[in-house]
Amino acid sequence: MAVCIDVVDLGLIASNFGGVSKSQHKIKVVWQVDEMRDDGTPFHASKRYTLSLHEKSSLRKDLESWRGRAFTDDELFGWDVENVLGAAAMISVVQEAKNGNIYSNVNAVMRPPKGVTGPKLDAKYVRVKDRTTEAGAGNHEQPDGDGGSYTDDDIPF
Repeated sequence: MAVCIDVVDLGLIASNFGGVSKSQHKIKVVWQVDEMRDDGTPFHASKRYTLSLHEKSSLRKDLESWRGRAFTDDELFGWDVENVLGAAAMISVVQEAKNGNIYSNVNAVMRPPKGVTGPKLDAKYVRVKDRTTEAGAGNHEQPDGDGGSYTDDDIPF
């Protein structure tokens, strides 16, 4: 079980596929899972997406799986990806070995079963866009965090 705690705008990222170079607008969706590290802080998992709701995009596929239904044309018009903040999800994380390192990758995002609650939010997490340069990436203080838990009825999208 997980709850979405951040949507990070990564900007335009250059890529090369099949000898063709292009720039794509990327985002990273970050979830807090209900498993704790040795120091008592929750684990986070994330997945990068091209910021596109095209019918073949990974983002749209995962969002529709997460919400339990397809988007209508009206819903797609002007839809804001930050609508997922605070939404509970079931995520599947697979560990993969690459170049001698082990990486944990989110490979599926699903709607939680009815009656299953998401983990309690880490009130100390600060969204990437709200971090200051003085605080740096290591600062996790968030004075306005509500620390609440979320259920499948709370999915706002």
